[in-house]
Amino acid sequence: MLAGRTILVTGAARGLGAEIARGLARHGATLILADIAEDEGRATADELGASFLPVDLGDPASITGLAEAVADAGGGRLHGLVNNGAIATGIGGIGFDEIEIDSWDRVMRVNVRGTWLMTRAAAPLLRASGSGRVVNVASDTALWGAPRLLSYVASKGAVISMTRSLARELGPDRIGVAAVAPGILTTASTEYVPEARHRLYAEGRAVPGPQRPEEIVDTIAFLLTEGALTLTGQLLPVNNGFVFA
Repeated sequence: MLAGRTILVTGAARGLGAEIARGLARHGATLILADIAEDEGRATADELGASFLPVDLGDPASITGLAEAVADAGGGRLHGLVNNGAIATGIGGIGFDEIEIDSWDRVMRVNVRGTWLMTRAAAPLLRASGSGRVVNVASDTALWGAPRLLSYVASKGAVISMTRSLARELGPDRIGVAAVAPGILTTASTEYVPEARHRLYAEGRAVPGPQRPEEIVDTIAFLLTEGALTLTGQLLPVNNGFVFA
């Protein structure tokens, strides 16, 4: 499905990002993985025969440096970008009136500004490929308004809105931009989530039970193909029917 296409995945060291990378590798993509966790990122890249580049999505200079390194590695072209990198742990379980301002700003800096800057930095490379695709990983928490998780919910709502606007701005260059919105997945990054919230999802899905991260990979892979341009601007809630778009 993705043979001959070079894809950059951020936040790819572990969890959902690593599973996305494994799935894209199975579909034949040439992968460049990026993460702030260098040791784990290199281990995942070595496992998949992929390239690894460090990045701090909270640092604009680091994002610019990543794009320059990707340009050097890919001959100035990039076929796909998966904006998966985000802060998701250690920021939930408290009310909106208990969130520290520094914590709020950090989530927005990485999840929102980082997604924008990463897309901006990659855009020239995506244009050069002639069939660039961007997949933003949002969250269905922004669709049903999950409580006691406001900074994360707000950041993922912003990612959904940015997806639609970017689709219109990049569409003339035949660059497709879409978003996926998973629910709670069974990964290390969701171990902190209260059992009651896991049970809410498991019992409330149209297809009951837990959802594994590898179950959403094929959808992401399709959105990165040349044939997925018709889905630009769309949000796909890949959550086994917990909420519907």
